[in-house]
Amino acid sequence: MSALEKATETMDFKGYRLNPFQVKAARALQSNKNVLVAAPTGAGKTLVAEYAIDQALRAGRKVIYTSPIKALSNQKYRDFKAEGQHVGLMTGDLTLEAGAPLVVMTTEIFRNSVFENPARFDDLDFVIFDEIHFLDDRDRGTVWEESLIFAPDHIRFVGLSATISNLQQFGRWIAKVRRHELEIIEETKRPVPLEHRLLHPSTGLFQMAQRKQAVHRMLRDQKKQKPRGRGRGRFRDDRRRRAPQFARIATAMVLDHLQEERLTPVLYFCFSRKECEIKAEHNMHRQLLGKPQRKRIDQLFTELCTTFELDPATDQELRQIHERSRRGVGYHHAGMLPIHKEVVERLFTSGLLQMLFTTETFALGINMPARTVVFDSLKKFDGVSFDYMRARDYMQMAGRAGRQGLDDAGLVISVLDDDDLEDAPLADLFGGKVEPIVSKFNLSYSTILNLYEHLGADLMEAYDRSFAAFQAEAGNPRQRERIRSRERAALRARLHMLENAGYLDADGLLPRGRLARRINGYEIQVTELVFAGVLDRMDMHQLAVTFAALVHEDRRRDFGAPRNHGNPLKGLRQDVDNAVRRFIALEAAAGFKDTIKPPSFAIAPAADAWSRGASIESVEELAGQDGGDFVRTMRMAVQMMRQLRTALGKSYPIHDRLAEAGVSINRDVVDAKRQFELG
Repeated sequence: MSALEKATETMDFKGYRLNPFQVKAARALQSNKNVLVAAPTGAGKTLVAEYAIDQALRAGRKVIYTSPIKALSNQKYRDFKAEGQHVGLMTGDLTLEAGAPLVVMTTEIFRNSVFENPARFDDLDFVIFDEIHFLDDRDRGTVWEESLIFAPDHIRFVGLSATISNLQQFGRWIAKVRRHELEIIEETKRPVPLEHRLLHPSTGLFQMAQRKQAVHRMLRDQKKQKPRGRGRGRFRDDRRRRAPQFARIATAMVLDHLQEERLTPVLYFCFSRKECEIKAEHNMHRQLLGKPQRKRIDQLFTELCTTFELDPATDQELRQIHERSRRGVGYHHAGMLPIHKEVVERLFTSGLLQMLFTTETFALGINMPARTVVFDSLKKFDGVSFDYMRARDYMQMAGRAGRQGLDDAGLVISVLDDDDLEDAPLADLFGGKVEPIVSKFNLSYSTILNLYEHLGADLMEAYDRSFAAFQAEAGNPRQRERIRSRERAALRARLHMLENAGYLDADGLLPRGRLARRINGYEIQVTELVFAGVLDRMDMHQLAVTFAALVHEDRRRDFGAPRNHGNPLKGLRQDVDNAVRRFIALEAAAGFKDTIKPPSFAIAPAADAWSRGASIESVEELAGQDGGDFVRTMRMAVQMMRQLRTALGKSYPIHDRLAEAGVSINRDVVDAKRQFELG
């Protein structure tokens, strides 16, 4: 077939006429290749994944579909189930039909299975990595890299990515570490184009080309105001004083415009949970829905309460969600209870909510587009510092604007303060040239132990296969060798650390290492507690408290840290702390800057109360944190206890007590399986 014939070839699949990049991907899959597809949100990447699934299932082979977050995994499971597929789900919270020919799971679950039981993949054809650019994530990116490096050779991969600037480099690395040939496919055209606009209180809405005039207008307005002082810092000080007032004015201006021009529904992104709630409350005065729409909201809300067995009479937040939704307004963030987030999401997908104030988590993978996207700020906290967001993050969220089949274009409005108007890297954000993927390869202790079990001293070659090593090849030989030596030295230091701590020796893994390699996440902390004998002396409530303390991450709230409500662990608390700090002390003595996490006992009173049957409202106050954060901690604690039970076996004395502890906290809003099965 000639190049011209290939370019004009047509294919139909599931009632759709495939576009050229989808046809190219389908032909590559037919030719037994790996496929890496980079395309904007809404361009049709999912059809490529579905074509791979169809091809494998028709051949009697199995497929795994991985995603970076549990919410997206749940959604994909429901989508495949609705199509009549025999599909399973594995997220840590849930395991449903794990032996199905098509299984949806988080990427961590897949990586863990690669090490724990690779034989289960003997009849696996494809693994689909949705959002494969997550390999760049600072905390979790190594999971994607390890999966690609260490998965059995016969498995083919389909990688689906947002636009990235070093796609060819990334693809060449995948082709190097995987057996099958790779086809790299890039699509740059969005089905629904984006229109970018800016807003500043001094100028109103304007386009990028008018930025210089907007700056002049802002400076002229500032000079008209009475100076508050002298010196070079005067204008900056004045700007800080005006910032809260400017923010309120800007929000009102942009939402007034969208309401008047009927440019809703709108996703309004804020990078603060509190700000989402405040803005939703401040916009309750708007009349966004007519009587027929309010009636439909009431009906849908009643249906959702029936489906999820919810009682608004006893749930104040649920009543407030209903009240806001009748005005066409809502908010959504990770601090909300999972069931409340689910209700808001269902209301939004109905098309009835017109203004949803949300954090960036709403943009990740979940298929909930809007007519317009608004950024409350172009700065966000990235876990280290507060700065202008990356172009990739901006495009991920902006990509939610524009509904295919409904809108000719998606509108994206960025609200600017005085400093943004002058300093924000707008050309970088709007230009579509996103940052390259950079390797975050960093083997966990559990991964090192698993690799040592199979590879022994050859483990040192793991870095040489990484994307980090591949990227380092771009430097000169001296730089490359310096980086290689540094990374191998770091890996060697962790091996020595595990040897000094009694996890391995020259002959292989010791009992501590054999236990820790079967646990993923907090594996060292759990192992230290088991071998110190601390867990053996605990009742089920104390076990629940201890595992909650291991996984709990402090998140300060405006009302401050929780008050001291006693010590549920009594004399065991110091023993727990000492057991974990044995390993931390060894790390510190070895010069490690980043040690394992010590237990956080601030959650202890709330975890103890919850395990004894307290309500979610009462434990929120005890925990000093949002309900969603508490639920996430409890679910992680349940997962850790489940992993330990499996690793120890039924004959171990605390096996049954761990099960009882899990049951005591895996109830009501924490019970993810019950919520999922209801809805």
